[in-house]
Amino acid sequence: MKHRTGLSILGMALLASVAGGAPVAAQSRQVPAPKQSQAVVIHSATVHPVSGPPITDGFVIFRDGRIVDVGSGRPRSPRGTETIDARGLHVYPGLIGADTQLGLVETGAVSVTHDHNEHGGIKPEVRAAVAVNPDTDLIPVARANGILTAMVFPGGGLVSGRCSLIRLDGWTWEDMAIDPDAGLIVNWPRTEPTRAAWMRKSEAVQRKEIRERLDEIDRVFDDATAYARSRAHDPTVRTDLRFEAMRPVVTGTKPVYVRASSSGQIESAVAWGVRRGYRLVIVGGREADRVIPLLAEHDVPVIVPGLHRMPSARHGDYDEPFTLPKRLHEAGVRFCIASGSGSAHERNLNHNAATAAAYGLPRDVALRAVTSYPAQILGVGDRLGTLEAGKAATLIITTGDPLEITTDTLVAFIDGRRIDLGNRQKAMEAKYRQKYRQLGLIE
Repeated sequence: MKHRTGLSILGMALLASVAGGAPVAAQSRQVPAPKQSQAVVIHSATVHPVSGPPITDGFVIFRDGRIVDVGSGRPRSPRGTETIDARGLHVYPGLIGADTQLGLVETGAVSVTHDHNEHGGIKPEVRAAVAVNPDTDLIPVARANGILTAMVFPGGGLVSGRCSLIRLDGWTWEDMAIDPDAGLIVNWPRTEPTRAAWMRKSEAVQRKEIRERLDEIDRVFDDATAYARSRAHDPTVRTDLRFEAMRPVVTGTKPVYVRASSSGQIESAVAWGVRRGYRLVIVGGREADRVIPLLAEHDVPVIVPGLHRMPSARHGDYDEPFTLPKRLHEAGVRFCIASGSGSAHERNLNHNAATAAAYGLPRDVALRAVTSYPAQILGVGDRLGTLEAGKAATLIITTGDPLEITTDTLVAFIDGRRIDLGNRQKAMEAKYRQKYRQLGLIE
């Protein structure tokens, strides 16, 4: 595959990983890409729009960060256009991490690198985007596996704050933000007492605490609704930052992301959301297959955060997590797949989708579960998730199917800007290959 300068894309990728890769340091030294300055034509590739069948000998043209055309054959390239010969390679939309803390956590074992959990139980005024570290070493690692967009969630408390949809490149959080206020996250309380040897509280005490937490959620949303109505009637009403942050949710313009795993939690949360008329998205949903009729009836989508885990209960089938996407798909429940592996392992997103495909989910659906489905659920289906004219030129050029672990991502564009795919791991690999080369142990 040849670039117009004569340097192969594989060669450029290797150079970037050695010369431009991040050194062994606490922060990434990747330089954010400049704004797209000229039209780009990728041709002679197998193009996977996701919205339709693959296009052999296909092309993608984009200008000013937007896709202009997608088709087959060799398009005309006006003077000044950058052309990329992708013969033998594949073009896909960039993958989307639907439930992450990228940029909020650097090292799990070092608490001072955590910025995902503010103090307090009710904190809707918190926005994840403002705490994102653009220089985290973990973003380049995720990008190297084709993940170019992420929904970042704060954590802790009953109402954790507001999640933010970001592009994985930029000098500041403002550069990275696609939607800094993408919805409110609520951590749904347990709905049944815990019966275990380590639990010291009686069932009665536990039930009382559960009821108190549910009542607290209701009180907060009742107050926010009253505030929104007052502001609509009289804009001079004193601003309350907490309730102002909740106004898009209680007025129906933004969704509520409810973190709930057990069937009881999901049933309780959906009943609450339906009663209040909110747009609900379930995050977690380990037992979502047990309440499929409820989810389907009310069209409540589910973000499945990772399949590489143990079954929900010791009596569950070993493959219960792996087949959950298949069961949701067959029942007509909208869903997408997240990595569920923590910030350091967000790169495993596509491998989770591959596991779902290995356990019965149609392969094309597994690809959509990390591209078009999360885009639709996160409210940006008109901009991301597929390769179509008018959408953002956020895409990857790969050696093969991104669900295959042997596939390499060679080139990536975010909004038409060519992204540096070097990272700390690639730099370390290059370093130690050179060591063994100098020792004469490898060529």
